[in-house]
Amino acid sequence: MPAHSESQISRETRKKRRVVDAATGREPADLVLKNASYVNVFTNEIVTADIAVAEGLIVGVGSYSGRTERDCSGKLVLPGFLDAHIHLESSLVSPAEFAKAVLPHGTTTVVTDPHEIANVMGTDGIEYMLQATEGLPLDVRLMLPSCVPATPLDESGAALEREDLEGFYSRPRVQGLAEMMNFVGVLAGDEHVLEKLAAAQLADRRIDGHAPDLAGNGLNAYIAAGVRSDHECHDLQDALAKLERGQFIMIREGTAARNLEALAPLLCGKYAGRCMFCTDDKHPSDLLEKGHIDGIIRQALRLGADPMAAVRAATLSPAQYFHLDDRGAVAPGCLADLVIIDSFRSFRVEAVYQRGILRAENGAALPFPAPAVDPRLTERALHTFQVGALTAEDFRSDGPRGVVGMVNGEITTVDGGLAEAADPARDILRAAVVERHRNTRHIGVGFLRGYGLKSGAVATSISHDSHNIIVVGASEADCAAAANRVAELNGGIVVWNGGKPAAEVPLAVAGIMSGESLETVNRKLEAAKAAAFALGVNPGIDPFMTLSFMALPVIPSLRLTTRGVFDVAKQRYV
Repeated sequence: MPAHSESQISRETRKKRRVVDAATGREPADLVLKNASYVNVFTNEIVTADIAVAEGLIVGVGSYSGRTERDCSGKLVLPGFLDAHIHLESSLVSPAEFAKAVLPHGTTTVVTDPHEIANVMGTDGIEYMLQATEGLPLDVRLMLPSCVPATPLDESGAALEREDLEGFYSRPRVQGLAEMMNFVGVLAGDEHVLEKLAAAQLADRRIDGHAPDLAGNGLNAYIAAGVRSDHECHDLQDALAKLERGQFIMIREGTAARNLEALAPLLCGKYAGRCMFCTDDKHPSDLLEKGHIDGIIRQALRLGADPMAAVRAATLSPAQYFHLDDRGAVAPGCLADLVIIDSFRSFRVEAVYQRGILRAENGAALPFPAPAVDPRLTERALHTFQVGALTAEDFRSDGPRGVVGMVNGEITTVDGGLAEAADPARDILRAAVVERHRNTRHIGVGFLRGYGLKSGAVATSISHDSHNIIVVGASEADCAAAANRVAELNGGIVVWNGGKPAAEVPLAVAGIMSGESLETVNRKLEAAKAAAFALGVNPGIDPFMTLSFMALPVIPSLRLTTRGVFDVAKQRYV
């Protein structure tokens, strides 16, 4: 490790002196939250004291005076919330817009896996996200994408190997290796997969997991290989099996997958230290209407969770898991990331401080500048489509094809058998995934059941994880028209009917994000949802989020890829 310069040592020494002087009371603190009833996550109790802040740190709890004082009588003060696993791209907006949305909800740190943009732009996508999050009033930590593409079956815009990722471990905000979805590769001893795990461990970084329902010796092998967490537990049995073997459980409550109700019994003294909250994927409407980690805590409390355990799962537990030892608690030496709420009963966030600076108050974020991104990366992100014009003929097929059965409220699917033609009256719809990164003209055709569309088509360039174009329609001609419109927009969501777009959401940044505000994107998205539901789309699913997961060939049972319908369990095409 390189030696620090004399100027760096001198600067840090001056900060230390200021911290010590404020902590001892020799000098007034920069900020004091007076008469604060705060949650002590170490002792699981509520303590009343003044909270003193200097140089962005909590320097003491006790009796203090400060240059700025805020009376917190009758309020509760909590550590800033951490989201243990999210794909920022799922918000459909820039990281700066995401920060503007979540800061008023008390989130001060997120751990993101940029595998969405990496599947489109490779290492340039990782670099783009590092630059787009640099210096935000939300601390954004990155886990390096472990599976780009998710499996060799996918056709993404890039393929990242161990040597592509290793250099990023020297970056200070990189925490480790993100969700190892390719558990099949781990269990098979795939050399490339094991190399990535080995490199992360040699860098002393965390490795996150993604292995729904993996059990027995397979689970033993997966954990023994170094995978330390899982966010895919959808029932208590799966979670307990992983807890018993030492994994940390990320309790997920997002837009497409919601597991909190099933896993709420874990939020007790026995398990809370091994549990943390995450959202995984979060659409604009959820952020605006339900909040972020604060919304998960509110729901957990309604489900009967121990308040102290719920707060710990949002603060100290993820901080300790990721070795972020400077946050997650109201204690001397921790970052002054502080959330003021009215009470546990309503859990309304009134003010948010990040490193001692007021960042949000009464539901609104205070203004801050967006980070600058290298113009080369910006330009590349705006031109990621390489796909020729499509015709109805491209979506026709000879002979029977697999039917992917959708499940209300879930991203898992069931085997719906075979079909030879679309039959909207029986809810059998033509569906396809169109490769869009290299103009290969690869188009995997199959059928969807459970989507409900009666006429027209829906297409989107958000199709996990390779982000090709996934389209579902009542006819081949409608499928072609909707997919062509997505390409014309350089990415987005299109609801097509009657020979024209009924609604659309342009997502020109890598085909997965917009440069517009969260509120603007949400208005367009909600209008598109209304248009989709008006065409008969099943109200039990999210028309776009759920559809986007139908292309991810790592979740049982059937998925649709650029080469056709794939059986995940049997590892073969239908």
